[in-house]
Amino acid sequence: MWAVAGILAIAIVIMFIEVPRLLQRKMHKELWVFFTLLAAGTGLSIALELHWNIPSPLYLMIAIYKPISNLVYGLLK
Repeated sequence: MWAVAGILAIAIVIMFIEVPRLLQRKMHKELWVFFTLLAAGTGLSIALELHWNIPSPLYLMIAIYKPISNLVYGLLK
């Protein structure tokens, strides 16, 4: 549980460092991207620390490209 608290503390420190700069420069779109990536990274780090089973993104790519591969292979056969 201390590791989760540490991850959250580091994410908060990163947020306090970066957000004022983005707000000062009026970079609102970049701020949304920053929050999205920070939340995703923090969430994945916490999930890894809690030993949750996180599927690989490769499975999604296989599911998308396997039918296309089969179609092309069938046309070339």
